[in-house]
Amino acid sequence: MSGRRPRSPITAASIVALVLALALGGCSSSPEAGDGDAQRGGSSVGHGEAAPDGASPFWVDPDSEAARQVARWERRGRAADAQALRRIAERPVAVWPSGDNPVPQVEHAVRGAAADGRTPVFVAYNIPHRDCGLYSAGGAPDASAYRNWVHSFATALGGAPAVVILEPDAIAHLADGCTPAEHHEERYTLLAQAVSRLKQQPRTRVYLDAGNPAWISDPARLAGPLERAGVNAADGFSLNVSNFQSNDTVRAFGARLSALLGGAHFTVDTSRNGQGPLPGDRAQAWCNPPGRALGTPPTTRTGDKLVDAYLWIKRPGESDGPCRGGPAAGTWWPDYALGLARRAKS
Repeated sequence: MSGRRPRSPITAASIVALVLALALGGCSSSPEAGDGDAQRGGSSVGHGEAAPDGASPFWVDPDSEAARQVARWERRGRAADAQALRRIAERPVAVWPSGDNPVPQVEHAVRGAAADGRTPVFVAYNIPHRDCGLYSAGGAPDASAYRNWVHSFATALGGAPAVVILEPDAIAHLADGCTPAEHHEERYTLLAQAVSRLKQQPRTRVYLDAGNPAWISDPARLAGPLERAGVNAADGFSLNVSNFQSNDTVRAFGARLSALLGGAHFTVDTSRNGQGPLPGDRAQAWCNPPGRALGTPPTTRTGDKLVDAYLWIKRPGESDGPCRGGPAAGTWWPDYALGLARRAKS
C-alpha cells in the first residue's frame, strides 16, 4: 500500500465545508460523470467513466510529486507529457502521513486546504502488523504506539473539515486469514478506538476500509468484522483502495455490504479504475498492472445515495511494489503515472 502520502462571517471555506457536509451526508443527486495486499484478485470487466460536472470540494496539493514532475518536464521541453500529467497534478489526492509523527504532514494539509477553502482527504495507515509483512509491511511497533499515533493524527486535524480513510487492508486481512489469529482481538480494539478518537474531532468524517470485491467477494465475510471494528460509530466504509474494480462493480458490492450494516454509506477509490482491472485471473493483477487508466475524478456528485464520494485514495503514479519493473511500494514512478494519464478518458 502506498505510502496501495478576516472576511465576512460567511467565507468561501465555510460554504465549501457546508456543501461537503451535505454531499457526504448522502444528499447528492447529480449523475456520476494499497498498495500491498489491497490489490488481491481482480477479473471483473470495467470501463472508464466520464468526469462529473462541477469542481471537487477536496484539496489539491500544489507541491505533490505529480506537480513537481509537471514542472520538471516543462523545463525539459516535454510539454505534451507535462500537459497529460496535469490530469493527476491538478486533482485532489489523499495524503498518507508516514513515520512515527504524522503531525507535520497533517497540519500542512489542513493549513493548505483552509487557505483554499477545501477539504483534505487523509489515509491513516499505521496499524501494527501491517500488510502481513508483504510489500507495505511496517506500521506502529505496538498497540500503545498506535494509540499515540492516532491521537496525534486526530489532534492535528483540529476543528477543520477532513475525510479520513482508516487502515486500508486491515479488515480484509482479518477476513482472509492473512493476519495471524493472535493479533485479531488487538486489531479490532485498535480500530474501534481509532474510529472513536478520530470522531472526537467535530468535522472529521471517518470511513473504515473494507477491501474490494475481487478480494473478499462475499460481503457477509466483512460485515461482522466491520461492526466489531467500530463501523457503526464511523461515517461508513471505503472500497477499492489501491485497486482497479469498476465503479459499477464496486457500487453493487457496496450496496450489498451496506444492507448488512443497516444502510451504511461508503466511498470508492476511483484513482486508477478507468479501464477496470487487468483482464483474466493473473498472478499479481493488483500490482502495477499495465494498460490501466485514471478513473472518475474526485467528487461528491456520485448519483448514488449510498456513495458519499469518489476519491483518489491511492496516489496515481506511486508504485504498488517491486513488480513489473516498479520501484518499492509508495515510490513515485513517472512513467507509470504518464500511462495512467494518457489513457484517461477525461
